[in-house]
Amino acid sequence: MSTYDDPASRGGATAREYGRVGEDLTATVERVRGSVEGVIEGKPEVVQLALTVLLAEGHLLIEDVPGVGKTMLAKALARSIDCSVRRIQFTPDLLPSDITGVSIWDQQRRDFEFKPGAIFAQIVIGDEINRASPKTQSALLESMEERQVTIDGQTYELPSPFMVVATQNPVEMEGTYPLPEAQRDRFMARVSVGYPSVEAELQMLDVHGGVSPLEDLQPVAHAHEIMKLIEAVRGVHVAEPVRRYAVDLVAATRTHPDLRLGASPRATLHLLRASKAAAALAGRDYALPDDVQALAVMVLAHRLLPTAQAQLNRRTAEQVVQEILQRTPVPTAPQQGGLGGLGRGAYGQQPPRSR
Repeated sequence: MSTYDDPASRGGATAREYGRVGEDLTATVERVRGSVEGVIEGKPEVVQLALTVLLAEGHLLIEDVPGVGKTMLAKALARSIDCSVRRIQFTPDLLPSDITGVSIWDQQRRDFEFKPGAIFAQIVIGDEINRASPKTQSALLESMEERQVTIDGQTYELPSPFMVVATQNPVEMEGTYPLPEAQRDRFMARVSVGYPSVEAELQMLDVHGGVSPLEDLQPVAHAHEIMKLIEAVRGVHVAEPVRRYAVDLVAATRTHPDLRLGASPRATLHLLRASKAAAALAGRDYALPDDVQALAVMVLAHRLLPTAQAQLNRRTAEQVVQEILQRTPVPTAPQQGGLGGLGRGAYGQQPPRSR
């Protein structure tokens, strides 16, 4: 038994209740995973991260060169869930009102009527987001952070669950704009699909050679099932040493000599939420330092800005995060009743409830 978690300290009812939720979570996630992997060949780790971000109530940025399946991944995830889906094709002439909506004067009612934009959906696919100007990209800022849209002084709530899955080409590609720092900071994680292996590409030719598998893709989970899973992820326990470990990792980016902009407190929160989702997907109701380590690069790297000297030395943000992971002490699971103030209940145990 892991010393991160002591079922005896949780109470039998709580453990049994989470066990039932865990079974439902596993079954639902496996259906969605199988549906997406039927379209995206040979990229299980990318699909895993997409599911992690979905259950952590975050937004996903998929960055890679054209033609590797970025939009296909976003559409496969959206079609696997029975919920409202809207796609926004970002272009240089796209206006902010095309995303958020606009108030139009109704002659018959003699009043303004609000026409919702494409952001009013549970899963929003932003295709090639960096082809629109920063002015248009900023239309997503309020909705991605606060899950609402304010038009002409009126605030409209967005549906739940709400997730933005955006794709972008590398900024060195022609016809693209770099994402503003505030925009990148609102994405929980960034992932690169990468080129498939030879075997996966051969299999892709067999599957995609005739008809696109997206045409036959049917929903395998409902939106209310996803909301139940999100509630279960919220209940995953994160002990104080694990939380402190996440804070130490993020704080180290703010003082690293190769970075002129470190990660924000929002990044710490995103890292914690993603770690809880990863723990739930692994069948645990408590998070481990391993969960934080596995997600640190994907959650933190896209928010960091290397210094000019680091860029000249070809130092990437991913390399800096890897270095921080190696230098930051990893908390160890203490024994019951151990010293150092970490003893009983330090990692996986729920704190005692007040009577």
